[in-house]
Amino acid sequence: MTTEPFFNNLVSIGVDIGGTKIACGVLRGETVQDASTIATPDTGWEAVLDAVAAQVRELLAKHPEVQRIGVGAPGPLSADRQRVRFAPNIYGFNDVPVVAGLRERLGFEAGAGQQAAGQQAAGLHVVLENDARAAALAEAHLGAARGTHSSMYITVSTGIGGGVVIGGRLWHGHNGMAGEVGHIMALPGGPISGAGLDGSLEAVASGTAIARDTSYALNRRVSTPEAFALAQAGDAVAGQIVGLALRRIGIALTDLQKIIDPEVFVIGGGVAAVGDYFFAGIEAAAQEYGAPFAVPNIRRAQLGANVGVIGAALAAG
Repeated sequence: MTTEPFFNNLVSIGVDIGGTKIACGVLRGETVQDASTIATPDTGWEAVLDAVAAQVRELLAKHPEVQRIGVGAPGPLSADRQRVRFAPNIYGFNDVPVVAGLRERLGFEAGAGQQAAGQQAAGLHVVLENDARAAALAEAHLGAARGTHSSMYITVSTGIGGGVVIGGRLWHGHNGMAGEVGHIMALPGGPISGAGLDGSLEAVASGTAIARDTSYALNRRVSTPEAFALAQAGDAVAGQIVGLALRRIGIALTDLQKIIDPEVFVIGGGVAAVGDYFFAGIEAAAQEYGAPFAVPNIRRAQLGANVGVIGAALAAG
């Protein structure tokens, strides 16, 4: 797979909207320039879009050659990828007209794809993508899956999300839901997820789930990093809870291997950043449940904190 025609001639702004921070930057070829991060407003979606627009205006003033703006946002999107249907971790982020809202705030003429007088950005447009799928695109082109024809990226953090890349392009599926690995069933009848599903992978194996179960078992508040630290130190209860979560993730990978059969799985996110202990757990389950079919080829994400900005910028292409 060659990636050069896809992005090397583009200069794009990438925006990564998260539950606690909004990151922006300019992607020129393979390099992120003028990256900045601000706290995500907690007063509703209009304040979030105001904050995004302010960051983008600053970047446009410094980089008038920018051709496109890509926005990565959590939660499922509308089928036309114009709106965020809901984002549980951002206050008031329900049915948000991200594309239209940013165009209005940036002075674009309605439906014209051009900015008001004084800006050198004729034809500039805004593209919205799910944040995990944007990250999948970034890792496929510039990260751990570079050079492969097919890959699936999975982020394990507060929640669990993912994206599928085939032939260098995101595969969205018929309803735009391809990659929603966090919402596949892992334990029917189990805990309820933020999406209202009982026993989804996110509800039983995310960082949130690990902290919840360890806190309950130890009868005190335990964070996800502390749960892993206890498990690695030999605490039997924490070890059982963390181990079961990692086992469920590894089993999910073998199921996805049988269905999608990508060349590689790239795993990232805050929980995966634990490192060797995390990967040993999921790889053991993948080995056990992958045979005799195909054992998933698991790689660690490479792009770190920039993955969201890079992915959003590439999605705009």
